[in-house]
Amino acid sequence: MILFDHVYKRYPGGQEALKDICFDLPTGEMAFLTGHSGAGKSTLLKIITLIERPSRGQAIVNNKNLSTYPRRHIPYLRREIGVVFQDHKLLYDRTVFDNVALPLVVAGHRHQDIGRRVRAALDKVGLLKKERVYPITLSGGEQQRVGIARAVVNRPPLLLADEPTGNLDAALSDEIMDLFVSFNQHGVTVLVATHDLRHIKRLRMPVLTLSQGYMVDGQQKQGQMDL
Repeated sequence: MILFDHVYKRYPGGQEALKDICFDLPTGEMAFLTGHSGAGKSTLLKIITLIERPSRGQAIVNNKNLSTYPRRHIPYLRREIGVVFQDHKLLYDRTVFDNVALPLVVAGHRHQDIGRRVRAALDKVGLLKKERVYPITLSGGEQQRVGIARAVVNRPPLLLADEPTGNLDAALSDEIMDLFVSFNQHGVTVLVATHDLRHIKRLRMPVLTLSQGYMVDGQQKQGQMDL
């Protein structure tokens, strides 16, 4: 779950990227985060992953208070959060299998477990037959699927996506977004930052809208989101 309680973020130099942000994304829910360029979406995601800390207020993720969370424990927090990027951030000198396996290798999983879990993740995104190829040989949509498999291979309870369909055509965008819905239907909490209003209208999930650092709009789903 994600809870922001009157969160502010001021950067050195005085730029206030987030101002009095309050929202609650309960466990097992999915929501969209939207707003103009520079509205504060990236800063909000950086706080959730503890790349940045709030200047004021409380941010709680998976029952952990990020304002006071020990620096030495941050790598363990991040293992509970899968992140999907617009530009994939794949290692092009490694195979698809090795790219997806990386979080498990870093976490120290056994070799036998890594193989089983990587293939399960690739199967979920429809790329099981591509495990030995290199990402450079894949289409943009397939590369994004590799990024999604890598994000979920550690079975995180929370999945974040930052403009995951920004470089894809409409059909591929729908396929990628439907993957996020599928993970959510299996109990994963999902927050997707996007400019694409078409997905928001099509999927009818709760929406968090930022403008100039403020939360300006929210659409509730069955009364479960408190904005």
